[in-house]
Amino acid sequence: MSTSQTSYALSPGARCLIGGGGVAVLLPAKQRLDGLSPAQVDVLRRLNAGPVSFVETIDSETQALLHTLVDAGVVSITVSLDGRDLYTLRPFRRPPAARPDPDTGPVEISRFTIVRKHGDDVVAEHPRSWSDIVVHDPAVLGVVTGLGAAHVDALPTWVVERLHADLYWTGHAISPGAERSDFATRSWSPHELWFHRRTTVGDRAAAFADFGPTRWADGEFEPLPARRDTVAGEVIALPAPDLDELQRDDLPLVTVVEARTSVRDFDDADPMSIAQLGELLYRCGRTRSVRTVDANRAVPEELPSRPYPSGGSLYELEIYPVIRNVEGVAPGMYHYDSYDHALRLVAPYDDPAVQRLIAPASLTLADGQRPQVMLAIAARVGRIMWTYEQMPYAVILKHVGVLTQTLYLTATAMGLGGVAQGYGDTAAFAEATGADELVEANVGTFVVGTPRE
Repeated sequence: MSTSQTSYALSPGARCLIGGGGVAVLLPAKQRLDGLSPAQVDVLRRLNAGPVSFVETIDSETQALLHTLVDAGVVSITVSLDGRDLYTLRPFRRPPAARPDPDTGPVEISRFTIVRKHGDDVVAEHPRSWSDIVVHDPAVLGVVTGLGAAHVDALPTWVVERLHADLYWTGHAISPGAERSDFATRSWSPHELWFHRRTTVGDRAAAFADFGPTRWADGEFEPLPARRDTVAGEVIALPAPDLDELQRDDLPLVTVVEARTSVRDFDDADPMSIAQLGELLYRCGRTRSVRTVDANRAVPEELPSRPYPSGGSLYELEIYPVIRNVEGVAPGMYHYDSYDHALRLVAPYDDPAVQRLIAPASLTLADGQRPQVMLAIAARVGRIMWTYEQMPYAVILKHVGVLTQTLYLTATAMGLGGVAQGYGDTAAFAEATGADELVEANVGTFVVGTPRE
């Protein structure tokens, strides 16, 4: 006959402070326990020393204490069978409800649950759960992923029922059809909910451990320089505007903000000039200066300054104008050198990858017209990923937002029209530039030109 075993272990950072008179305090929950029996105090001492295992039945006093510890979210629970570990519930906050009875009825795996490798563990995670599930046994993995009856049959019925109950308890399993019939869960895509929860402060990042500007790579990798390697193509110097004149004569901010609108119809008979393109890029994207930090290290940290804000002054964004119709500039895909205020040719306009890159833009413009200028915004992701953990891509997208608004307002002040786009062809960008998407990726698009009257 199979023998079951349940082990309890204090979660990382948890501890039981034991006093006299049957009193203890659970940390970090700061929960006081009174009236503990000598046997219960002994269990707490054993937990402070390491995992505590129970075979089959547990006496009522110990069971009551374990329920309290589980409800406080300070212990993990490992279920074993005949000496082999099956799975572990690893909480990171208090469970919202008591552990259910094994007979929960039919369930199905939530579409938001993912199974991934984390260190040496295989872990089932759910963005709205209070606990991860560490999978130790292949048969359990088959049940968790819903891969079929063969995996269920490989385990005793009571184990499957208990696993289903634990999956339901932790939110990794739901009543059949529940997520499809509720608008709130139906409307979220799994990757978007995961992205939202893992890039914001919450249960998993409450103490900012391994989250935020931790500079995790310092000491293992060198920071990326602020300036991108220079593109080898033809160089076109851009005219720079007179900032003193602009400060005197430019439209007031309130006028520009109120006049800003998305423009989707452009006048090819009256295209932008090279001077207008140069002014737009200068006012929005030039590198004004670079501050060096810790200059004595092998690769100093460089913190640029540009007209728009950037987290940590890292400025990972690059602008690639794809030009079809600008007076004074030959058609092509260029990189904007924000240091030299110049365009450097990346690829000819008729390059197949460039054509695929600009094709989606026509879907948002009047009568399917092609953009006069499409600014492909890219991120040198290592600039920001060297410093930030878990949240860097979210920060990159915020930077795209502030650069986009800067482009909108500046274009409006200049009498140009612009429209942001919510998507782009990242594969086409990679092919056109020759950039590895893990190094430099297309993260935004902005179309600009002369509006049709």
